[in-house]
Amino acid sequence: QVQLVESGGGLVQAGGSLRLSCEATGLTTGSIAMAWFRQAPGKEREFVSAISRSGGFDYYVDSVKGRFTISKDSAKNTMYLQMDSLQLGDTAIYHCAARAAGGDYYYARTSAYEYWGQGTQVTVSS
Repeated sequence: QVQLVESGGGLVQAGGSLRLSCEATGLTTGSIAMAWFRQAPGKEREFVSAISRSGGFDYYVDSVKGRFTISKDSAKNTMYLQMDSLQLGDTAIYHCAARAAGGDYYYARTSAYEYWGQGTQVTVSS
């Protein structure tokens, strides 16, 4: 059974940092494309960052470029999102997603992913 479990969310002041984790079971992170999406209250789920199967390719939405870093640790079967210089607009529930099919690419569409975690809340205060 495939399961993705996020952790690491919390309350942080603007300018602070958090590191989100997404632990996968039933899948090997080294063989799947993965991504982070977020959903703020009253808004649609939006793409944040994605990483390819090999980890050699990654992609970020413009609003987080230079502040967030996505990575995978195959030994721990876990994906991470290091979030620095957090802003009020980063407040949302963050979901991780995984895709087993396809080549060594990254994907930015929600419809590209087969598996989803329940999410972890990130709240940035002023």
